[in-house]
Amino acid sequence: MLLTISTTHEPATDLGYLLYKNPARAQSFDLSFGRAHVVYPEATAARCTAALLLDVDPVALARGEKGAGAPLEPYVNDRPYVASSFLSVAIAQVFGSALSGRSKERPELAETPIPLEARISVLPCRGGEELLRRLFEPLGYEVVAERHALDPAFPEWGESRYFTVSLSRTTRLSELLRHLYVLVPVLDDAKHYYVGEDEVEKLLRQGEDWLARHPERELVARRYLRHRTSLTRSALARLTAEEEGTDPDAAAEARDAEEQQAEERIGLNEQRLGAVAAALRASGAKRVVDLGCGEGRLLRVLLQDREFQEILGMDVSVRSLEIARGRLRLETLPPKQKERIRLIHGSLMYRDPRVAGYDAAAVVEVIEHLDAPRLRAFERVLFEFARPATVVMTTPNREYNETWESLPAGAFRHKDHRFEWTRAEFRQWAEAVAERFGYSVRFLPVGPEDPERGAPTQMGVFSRE
Repeated sequence: MLLTISTTHEPATDLGYLLYKNPARAQSFDLSFGRAHVVYPEATAARCTAALLLDVDPVALARGEKGAGAPLEPYVNDRPYVASSFLSVAIAQVFGSALSGRSKERPELAETPIPLEARISVLPCRGGEELLRRLFEPLGYEVVAERHALDPAFPEWGESRYFTVSLSRTTRLSELLRHLYVLVPVLDDAKHYYVGEDEVEKLLRQGEDWLARHPERELVARRYLRHRTSLTRSALARLTAEEEGTDPDAAAEARDAEEQQAEERIGLNEQRLGAVAAALRASGAKRVVDLGCGEGRLLRVLLQDREFQEILGMDVSVRSLEIARGRLRLETLPPKQKERIRLIHGSLMYRDPRVAGYDAAAVVEVIEHLDAPRLRAFERVLFEFARPATVVMTTPNREYNETWESLPAGAFRHKDHRFEWTRAEFRQWAEAVAERFGYSVRFLPVGPEDPERGAPTQMGVFSRE
């Protein structure tokens, strides 16, 4: 069972300070189920790699097995060889200080995001590569997975559930270790020890600052707690309480109220909807999906234009969809109009086949509500998987905020915004996304333009090459 962690932070050997393990010597540690060894296969100023090797004692493991189903099950299994809850225990015991984010000699380094790559030699994934990506990509990781055959000598036997996995991200080492600690047993969907109330505390402690916002938090809690319903309910209830202020329904209502108040004086919302509809019309799109449709304001504009033959609205807020249904009067629409439009509940964070295959997608004032890991996941959901021919996207121009007296200096237009980009920042992000996924992009101002600060809304129109 092998885990390696590499960095190109300079000097890369600082990794030894973070892990409390000297790159110049090998170390071994006794564990209840065997021994752990820490070595550094490479340790230069340019690149450093720490390897955690677990040597699980299969005899002791078999003798301690209780309630096994088949007579040979304690003796013939994959437990000594694959990443599992044994790895989580080893991380906690061998890299405990790093896991907690402490570093006596480099406290500022422990709080600094650095480029990291974790590689797990054999990781069992009950749910396959799709689940692997659903768990790690919303956290901002670049995932590379190589699936192993059951037996290379007998390809007709098919593929196994085992992968060699590399996870890359610029982050704090403590965050990487916490993600591995929780998600490796979740992918394995098993634990080698009894799960009780204390496991809820472990989950909440190691999931602090990320699990409450993870789109798969229910699956994570259920599997981590070995499908014990009462423990899962307790964990989810506490996660929900910790996530106060991020309820999608409440956030949607607050967002609409606050942003409308700031923009009402110049009628920006109407100008923005008109600009988006015009861009969609100019693209020649017949089938359009509005991602993050909210209360249906753009949908109503599109429905009035017969050029759009099929319209789909998707939002994570059930309450917003109900308001949109009333705004559009779906129940009383004439049959032909009703056939043109549909509303669905869904998240923008993971692949959804229902939004694939459309001519165009609208993303109106949505991306600024996504934190960095979710934004990276959304990029793939939209541009790689849904892959419409045209994407029309709007976001606030931070430079223009200075012209609004109602906004304090440096404040965002809405408290739920994770960022607001300048024109240069939006252009840099959009051009990088376009290049990565095979699109071109052009930029248009929306609203009254200030000679120095530009327009209040910036719009990018992406076209698939």
